[in-house]
Amino acid sequence: MTELPVDYSLLSPDFMLDAIEPIGIRVDSGLLELNSYENRVFQFLNEDRQRFVVKFYRPVRWSDEQIQEEHDFSLQLKAAEIDVVAPLQFDGRSLFIYQGYRLAIFPSVGGRPIEVDNLDALESVGRNLGRIHQLASQQPFAHRPTLSIAEFVQAPKLILQQNNFVPAHLETAFFNVYDALAKEISLQYKPDDKQLIRLHGDLHAGNILWRDDKVSLLDFDDCRQGPAVQDLWMMLHGESHEQRLQLEVLLEGYEEFCAFDTKQLKLIEPLRAMRMMNYMGWIAKRWHDPAFSRHFSWFTDEQFWQKQVGFLQEQIDNMQKPPLSLIPNY
Repeated sequence: MTELPVDYSLLSPDFMLDAIEPIGIRVDSGLLELNSYENRVFQFLNEDRQRFVVKFYRPVRWSDEQIQEEHDFSLQLKAAEIDVVAPLQFDGRSLFIYQGYRLAIFPSVGGRPIEVDNLDALESVGRNLGRIHQLASQQPFAHRPTLSIAEFVQAPKLILQQNNFVPAHLETAFFNVYDALAKEISLQYKPDDKQLIRLHGDLHAGNILWRDDKVSLLDFDDCRQGPAVQDLWMMLHGESHEQRLQLEVLLEGYEEFCAFDTKQLKLIEPLRAMRMMNYMGWIAKRWHDPAFSRHFSWFTDEQFWQKQVGFLQEQIDNMQKPPLSLIPNY
């Protein structure tokens, strides 16, 4: 079922200033809203002209324990001198609550999103991920979820069905191909417990900053348990030979610190399919948030759903091909 509306209208400038002040940091500028649909994120300057970011977490989505575990993970990585953006601590705390809203303060880090054809940047991403996964594999999350078919495939279907987003005359075609893809995923996505580690979880180019010839990873909001390849595959684009080169470069950096199980390569296309399905369910679930209906207005267009039928069928075809390998025809 679609979530009830979240009243972000309370986040007026005065409300946010009142929320930040007790933390022990004085805002000495306006609050510049940054691009974030899931949470509400703003940049500001303090009285020493230092730049910070405040994140107001979407109510209900995560528990206090889950948010704190996200913070503890990124702080653990930061303490190991891995280049990630972690929340700042004040009197030993990183998570704060003001009138029901959870918030955290982060340093503002400059840089630009990486370009996937920048092989130097990809190798740097690989090194960072190798160090992250080496540390992440030492213990599991206690409160964060595990990347699952139930959450990423079954739940989105239910949301789409219950809220009638798919035009009536396309429902049969859409859900038939959706079910066929779900069946293919269930046959192929079977990671064993030994393959499940703590992950960033949503490592696309927008969550990687490239500056001074090095990368910095940010936004651990979707961190969870899952197979290591989940943090790698979104860096791969283009034709198979291009993806193979990108993968080889990533793993060259990655395996300086952490061994990669090449059997996980067969999970790439199932994970891609799960992300496609979850993306549709995510928009549907958040539709009552005005930011979603405003920025994703095409979600109710008939043409969008016609294209999805084709995209899902294409993904079934992709999943029936041999998986990506480091050696052609391996």
